[in-house]
Amino acid sequence: MLWAALLSGPSPSCIEGLVLWGLQFTPRVAIARSDAGFATAMLMELEASVRLFGGRRQLAQRIRTESTELGATSLSWAPTGLAAIALARAGVRHGFGAPLTQRLDPLPLSSIDAVQQEAATLARLGCQTLGQVRSLPRSGTSRRFGAGLLDALDQAYGQRPETFVWEQLPERFHARLELMARIDTAPALMHGARRLLLQLCGWLASRCCGVTAITLRWCHDGMRSRHVDEGGELRIRTAQPTRQIDHLGRLLAEHLAKVELQAPVGELQLLADEVQPFEEAPASLLPDQRPDDEPLPLVLERIAARLGSARVVRPVLREDHRPEWQVRWQEAQEPLPRAGGQWQGMPQPGFLLPEPVQLGTNAANRPLYHGVLTLLSGPHRIEGGWWHRLQQADGSQHTATAVRDYWVAHSEQAGVLWLYQTRLAQEGTAWYLHGFFA
Repeated sequence: MLWAALLSGPSPSCIEGLVLWGLQFTPRVAIARSDAGFATAMLMELEASVRLFGGRRQLAQRIRTESTELGATSLSWAPTGLAAIALARAGVRHGFGAPLTQRLDPLPLSSIDAVQQEAATLARLGCQTLGQVRSLPRSGTSRRFGAGLLDALDQAYGQRPETFVWEQLPERFHARLELMARIDTAPALMHGARRLLLQLCGWLASRCCGVTAITLRWCHDGMRSRHVDEGGELRIRTAQPTRQIDHLGRLLAEHLAKVELQAPVGELQLLADEVQPFEEAPASLLPDQRPDDEPLPLVLERIAARLGSARVVRPVLREDHRPEWQVRWQEAQEPLPRAGGQWQGMPQPGFLLPEPVQLGTNAANRPLYHGVLTLLSGPHRIEGGWWHRLQQADGSQHTATAVRDYWVAHSEQAGVLWLYQTRLAQEGTAWYLHGFFA
């Protein structure tokens, strides 16, 4: 078995944050509170997760780095939970290969709560380490100190099974952090906000979800002016579900750079407003981009956060039979809608005119464009737009109904063209040029 023990900081929110973050690695996460005044510890049983996270060394490096950011004061590893706690309290850093007995025997009595409670009596017996306590006769130790001391030692040394109460993953994410000092500028809030983002990404990973909207709230100091609100908030949206802490951190930093605080801030809160199932992209032997490259959607979101959402737009398809209404421009941060294909089997032009151009006809009602056009394929009839109302300059409204027959035509001078013929009574049967094929 492989256990990791992390000692938390003095703040109650610190251990809560470690639990939310730790549940992404394993569902077996427990809190071990000390009766002897020691720091609260968080335990993780990680044996089944080693291969999933790239091996023991890579998993240990990630846990060590991220737990330090979350406020953990000590980290240790051992084959049992109580042994990991004892090593963490003693500040022992070790590899994974040393025998457990060699690591626990030199530890002081304060490493295990049940032994620490009898430390005064054990010291008079000449015991200063766990190994010396274990060398005492078991029958006499049990009669004098009770069975609890030997049970704790046996559990720490792996000679008796351990029992823990596993923490449950909350249905909603709402984390808070009390800042160590009052913050006067919004960009300086990123240090605390990153700790909350680490918890959020761990919670999302454990639920196999991604987030599309988050809200960062801050509470102003109690000594603020009476004209200042209690706090403020900042909401951030993403076009696609994500749980990448680097991307969320960059977006948050761009938005905070534009915020001016009305008073010093003493507390932060982070909420996950919109959570959606997250689909991991399959790995490839021939990746399309380097691991350190940032995907285009993430780059667009970061630029939009810097320049303003209205200044970064992209074209998206929407379900409409009318070609001029099939593409609309929306803000890059908005989620992409699902578009249908109404033109399956019908060739589409590479260039669509901003406005259709009416064509002349000959005596046989054949369209003219640098000469008589030859109709190659068609007609492809569309009808729609009766639901679409347009506002006129005089305040009146009219519908953008279109009933058309589309044709692919050939011109000796202009090449392959895209035409349509109107069918509405008020429009007659006029011909219009709508696009060019490349």
